[in-house]
This record gives sequence, structure tokens and C-alpha cells, in this order.
Amino acid sequence: MNYLITGGAGFIGSHLAERLLADGHEVVVLDDFSTGRAENLAAIRDNPRLQVVRGSVEDVMTVNVVLSHCDAVFHLAAAVGVQLVVSEPVRTIRTTIRGTEVVLESAHRFGRPVLITSSSEVYGKGTKVPFCEDDDVVMGATRHSRWCYAYSKGIDEFLGVAYHMQYGLPVTIVRLFNTVGPRQIGMYGMVLPRFVSAALARRPLQVYGDGTQTRCFCHVRDVVDALVRLMAKKEAAGEVYNVGSNEEVSILDLARRVIQRTGSSSQIEFMTYEQAFGRSFDDMQRRVPSLKKLDSMIGFSPSMNLDEIIDSVIADQKGK
Repeated sequence: MNYLITGGAGFIGSHLAERLLADGHEVVVLDDFSTGRAENLAAIRDNPRLQVVRGSVEDVMTVNVVLSHCDAVFHLAAAVGVQLVVSEPVRTIRTTIRGTEVVLESAHRFGRPVLITSSSEVYGKGTKVPFCEDDDVVMGATRHSRWCYAYSKGIDEFLGVAYHMQYGLPVTIVRLFNTVGPRQIGMYGMVLPRFVSAALARRPLQVYGDGTQTRCFCHVRDVVDALVRLMAKKEAAGEVYNVGSNEEVSILDLARRVIQRTGSSSQIEFMTYEQAFGRSFDDMQRRVPSLKKLDSMIGFSPSMNLDEIIDSVIADQKGK
């Protein structure tokens, strides 16, 4: 197969490219390198079955040209991280929705299957835990730019389902929960690499709010495995799947575990959301996925626990 990965120079996209190449496929990476990094592709840049195209997923002509030569599309290109979403809401909305519109229209033109990566943000302020794919959602007020990503990803999902229902285009949608691992950077607000970097440098680990908010972290290797296997399942088309881990941890406990596993003398420093983002911030208290639907389709179970995941991020940052 020849796969197109939009956002393929990003954290998850680069790991996906490595996996597909290792499986013997050809890969075309489309990335404008606004948040993606060339060094993410360092291990595979000389692979003759890899082609890297510098361009925007919003560019109709570019997408049509690269997609016409591919057999299927992993659409990962989007705004990255809470910090970017809060500080650049216009870019977030435009890139997310317009990019998906272009990819779906091109895929429809050439009859190519699409896997769209959505986000757990789509669950909004839901309190029914664990989150199930068909749950109703409650969104925050539109005056909080923090929610623009959730609304935008929701539109992505509507578009994907609409192209499947109206045109029969094979579209599979995955809601990614907190994906972590080697090569992820903390500059856009990603909490685990930010904590590890601070701990290794003996700086304070900055916890936003009171730290009681919980998340579930899944290693990028497990996430990529789920994406590849879902793409291979024709019967998955037209459906939405949670992809992540259901091992729940509070952010405060995560900070403590990072300090313990790095052997650091760092302290924990609490910051208000206003201090962190320069404005008020409407956070989700818990974010836990139900994995029953995913497990039923592909037999999914995360292979790494949280301590192993933390250790992999520590090893990655020590090696740089």
C-alpha cells in the first residue's frame, strides 16, 4: 500500500510513518512544518519508500496531487496542544476544519479510504465517566477560546460521517486521548514531556490548578498500532472509536511519579490557569475513555503501563 499521512512530521505522524514503512508500505508525508519537525523523521529520512512533501493540508491542489497517487489517507494534521489552541484560536479553527474539508473532498474524488484523528476534547464538559462514543456532549461557552478545538473536531467528525453516509466514502474516526512517548515536546503545553524536562533539569514542576484533574496516558506505539489496525478493518468505516488508555492518574500524582522516577530534587509548584495561559481557562476534571468498542473491533489493550511510559519519555529526553 501507499499511504498519505497529513501532519506526518508531527509526533504521532512520524511514529505512524515509521510503523507503516516497517510493515513494508510506501509513505507520503504532507506537512507544512509549522509544528511538525524534520528531526522527527530523522530515522527514516533516507528510506526510499518515504516521500516528504512540504505543503499545507489546506492547499487543494497539493492535496489532490499527493492523494491521487496514494491508496489511503491518515489525516492527522491539526492544531497541536492546549497552549496553541488558547493563544491562536483562528489558526486552530481554520486549520482543523478547512484541512479536513480539503482531505475529504479529495478522497471522495479519488475514492480513497480516510482515517481521521479527532480528540477526546469532543466530549467537552461531560461528566459521565468513562466516555463512550455515543454519549451526549456538553460544550463550554464560545467566549472561552479553549473550546474552539473541541467544536472544530466535532465538525470534523460530522464531515467524516456525512461523507460516509452520503457518498459511501470509507471514513473511520478515532478520538485520541492523551498520547505520549518519545519525540513529544512540551512547548505547546503537553504535560508529561514538560514535567520530565523540568525534573531532569531540577526545575519546579508546574501544576495548573489544584492538580486533582485526571487524565489517561497512552504510549504512542499503542496508539499507532490501533490506527493501523482500524484502517485495515473495512467494517470500521462510518464509526467513531476512542483510542487511548484507561489507567487514570491525577496531574498532581503524575508530577510526583515523574519526580520519583527521575530521582529528581525538583519541587511541585502550583499555578492558576490565569498565570499559565494569561486568561481564564475552563478545564475538564476527568477524561477517561471506554475502550469496549475499540476492543470489540480490533482486540485492543494498551501494552505499556504509566510507569513504563514515563520511563520511555525519560530515556528519550536523556538521550538528546
